[in-house]
Amino acid sequence: MTYTQIGIAVVIVAIVTDVLILRTRLVTRRGFWVAYAIVVFFQLLTNGVLTRLQVFRYSDSMIVGYQPDAGPPPFIGSGRIVYQPFEDLLMGFALCLLAMALWVYWGRRGVQREPMSGPPIWRTWAARRRSSGSSGGTASTSAAGADPGGPGDREPTA
Repeated sequence: MTYTQIGIAVVIVAIVTDVLILRTRLVTRRGFWVAYAIVVFFQLLTNGVLTRLQVFRYSDSMIVGYQPDAGPPPFIGSGRIVYQPFEDLLMGFALCLLAMALWVYWGRRGVQREPMSGPPIWRTWAARRRSSGSSGGTASTSAAGADPGGPGDREPTA
């Protein structure tokens, strides 16, 4: 299987996952395409520079549109766009689409709705037990009871 075939297959899998499996349908939204345009600009910039400087090297015979004796990688042509093989754009598209689709999907499912910052969780549990356990089952609504750390965690005042 060639790199081009893999790239096309990955794009199809990403679109099917977005539209049919996760049902986020990002490819039908203008916001996705605006965000992807920003991503693809920087992908072309960084990957193009790294390819031109030959940090990334591709076998010319494996690139669609390869022309023997073409010299150094061209800016556009011979299967390249901004020095990089056009298949890299396929892989980048699939990566961005799947990442955004999973983000939206998990956000709709309420994954990590509560922020993880703040007081340690055991302090919150202790405050809840103190406010509901000692008063016969009714929760305390005082200002001291609203503090997750409770009144015992404050510095003594003189």
